[in-house]
Order: sequence, then C-alpha cells, then structure tokens
Amino acid sequence: MRPLDSISREAPVLIAGPTASGKSALAMDLAARDGRLIVNADALQVYANWRVLTARPTAAEEAALPHALYGHVARDQDWSVGHWLRAVAGLLDRPVVIVGGTGLYFMALTEGLAEIPPVPPEVRAEGDALRAADFPAMLAALDAATLARIDRQNPARVQRAWEVLRATGRGLAQWQADTPAPLLPRAGAEALVLRPEVGWLDDRIARRFAQMLAQGALKEARAELPHWDPARPSSRAIGAPELIAHLRGQVTLEEAATAATLASRQYAKRQRTWFRARMGNWRALDLP
Repeated sequence: MRPLDSISREAPVLIAGPTASGKSALAMDLAARDGRLIVNADALQVYANWRVLTARPTAAEEAALPHALYGHVARDQDWSVGHWLRAVAGLLDRPVVIVGGTGLYFMALTEGLAEIPPVPPEVRAEGDALRAADFPAMLAALDAATLARIDRQNPARVQRAWEVLRATGRGLAQWQADTPAPLLPRAGAEALVLRPEVGWLDDRIARRFAQMLAQGALKEARAELPHWDPARPSSRAIGAPELIAHLRGQVTLEEAATAATLASRQYAKRQRTWFRARMGNWRALDLP
C-alpha cells in the first residue's frame, strides 16, 4: 500500500519530518487528492527573502495548489511559535495538511502553548551579547526544571529560555506547566512523522543542495548580502552563512557547499532526535 492510501481523507493531516525527507511532496499529493490547503509548519520557510535556500514550494507549485504561511514574513520581522499558532487558528475551518520540520510548532498546535509575555528589546539585546560572549554561562543560568528538558545543543532555544527567565522571573518550564488547551489535539488529527533511512537522507541532502545552487541559491544569497545580519532568525537558513562567506571571499563555493551540506545533515540529525523524543505517539512513515 502506498503511504497516500493509508492516510485519512477527512481528518486534518499533520506531516512532520527532517529536512529533505519528502514531506512537501506528500503534502501536495494529499492536497491534490482531498482539496486541502497546505499550511507551512517550518520556521524558516516563512521568510520572504529565502525561497530556494529553504526549499519553499516553487511559484508554480504555489499557483497549482493552495498554500498558506509561506514567504510572508520580512527578513527583519519578528516571527515566533506564538505568531504561527495565531495564524493557523484562522485556517482550521477548512480541510488542511500542515507540513514542516519545526517540531515546536506541532507541539504548540497539539499540546497547547504557554502565554508568555513578550521579551523586551533590551533583554533580547542582552541575550544576544551573552550568547556570543559566553554561551556556557547562559546555559548555566537557566533554572533546573528548564535545564532538564531543553535541547542544550540548540543555542536559539537556550537563549529564548534565558530571555524568558530574565524578563519574567519565571523559568520556561514553569510557564509551560500553565499551558492552555491545544488548538488541535493530537487525537483529532492524522499525525504523521517521516522516518527515512539515514543514508538515504544524507545522500538526498547532498543532491538537494547541489540542486539549490543550480536553481539560484547563490543569486538569492547575493541579494541578501547588503542586508545580512547574522543575529536575525531569518539568517539561520541552512546554507545562508556559508554562501555569504563565499560571497565575501572567505571560502570557495565548493567549500561553502560542503559546509552547508554538513550543516544540513547535522540539522536533520537534531530533528530526528527531537521527533523520537517528542512524537512517540505519532504514526511513523518509513521512507524509503
């Protein structure tokens, strides 16, 4: 049986998976079959300045099938899981397939999101400075409950937890303990997580970055160069720092491509680890 044949035609469908795992193609197949709206659940595909480098659907694909929450955020605009959840709330009155690699989005959708007050700009600036100067000190400053559950290898998550504690006096874990009811409970959706074989995925990642270069990723990075600010969330697009370094004459294009491919594989490994830890009750699809 093909994966498509085993997926509900009526329930909202959630598709999580590591980068380059084929989740977007599956989502488009479902949208075509059922008349679904494809909703983005990837924190980097929201940015307008990166289409090729974040593997957003092409303009032709977006024209062929209805898509939402792709490429609608400016490079310097704030966008958080809270922004995403509020946007998704207005889209659930129709058949949807929600697809992406940002596990936190799916957890917020199916388990609820704590209503944490916005972090003041001065605390954000303090966090940026501390993260750059002494990341271990930032990690050590977290409360024990948050430290026990956070991904310590993810600097952005650590900084977010530090900022919440600094701004509110309450740890992120304590805020999360007061989480309201979820917008779409796991039991009310067809929740799928793709688990491709690692060697297959690594090969696919390497081929895809070569395809990105052929499709204009370097041109996209060149357009970004005058605006480049590595502190922005939009600058975390895999391959962006490497291509910017090449355009500045710091590395060859081959070296940039090798580094970007490695970064993408490392990111996929972190995603797989996160999905195993947090999505044990999601139905796994093994590809290939």
